[in-house]
Amino acid sequence: MAKTNAFPTDFLTVDALTPAQLGAVLKTAARGKKDRRFGAKALAGKSIVMLFEKPSLRTRVSFEVGINRLGGHALFYDHAKERIGERESIHDYGRVLERYADGIVARVFSQGALEELAANCDAPVVNALSDTHHPCQALADVLTITEHLGSVKGKTVAYIGDGNNVTLSLAQAVVMLGGHMLEVAPEGFGLSAAEVAAISNLAAASRAGGSFTASSDVEAMSGADVVYTDTWVSMHHSSAEAARRLRTFKPYQIDGAMMARAGGAIFMHCLPAERGVEVTADVVDGAASVVFDQAENRMHAQNALLLHLFGEA
Repeated sequence: MAKTNAFPTDFLTVDALTPAQLGAVLKTAARGKKDRRFGAKALAGKSIVMLFEKPSLRTRVSFEVGINRLGGHALFYDHAKERIGERESIHDYGRVLERYADGIVARVFSQGALEELAANCDAPVVNALSDTHHPCQALADVLTITEHLGSVKGKTVAYIGDGNNVTLSLAQAVVMLGGHMLEVAPEGFGLSAAEVAAISNLAAASRAGGSFTASSDVEAMSGADVVYTDTWVSMHHSSAEAARRLRTFKPYQIDGAMMARAGGAIFMHCLPAERGVEVTADVVDGAASVVFDQAENRMHAQNALLLHLFGEA
């Protein structure tokens, strides 16, 4: 099961791909979405272990159904009760699983655990979410933007709220495709200085004309083509931290007035959404919302990724 194709051996971050490879994945995804029979037997005889430390709706179902559509077999391994590496070393996990499976899809707490797993496993490892990156979500996001706006290049994607794993992966994908990523977050809640510098360097290296800007002023989103938000509070936050975040982020709630300020933008959210918290119900369920297209596109984007990882595209 040696990793021999020219495509990256693993997919742990969006910038594991070149801009050309990212574009190729999107083209394959669009083709697969249009023709359900495309790639129907590409993974025949292949088994992919789904190693999940965190609960999931979209990630689990989109991968399981998607792998099945490609003719493969998905084996769900629930790791919610213990972290990977606690009972057995991650090194040994990788060495054992590569003997059984053709690939691993992992939804974990730690990016470091993913990196260690990939370093000790000859089967491809796909990041289905970690504490710092959510690259499969970003693939679905830029696929959705392309569908609705024709291209990411030249478009302004305004991400409003907490700088997190979704923000980072989305920013990487947007700048690689020549889009303009605008992060609007309260002071101290945006991406780190190191992450911002890395995204700016990625934009320059990609030579697609993309850019990254950060602001704490919601007025900065005026004229954006895309308005994107995510939940403000995660399961690991204490009740005190949750209350502090709700107070701090309240002026950043996406409502009808905020969307009007953008002027004709589409609305995106990776889901699950807390209606009435980070976004009002009329927005998430409104005509400008493409959140369920995003959810569907998780499967099409991930299928395309798997086809390229296994050299079948």
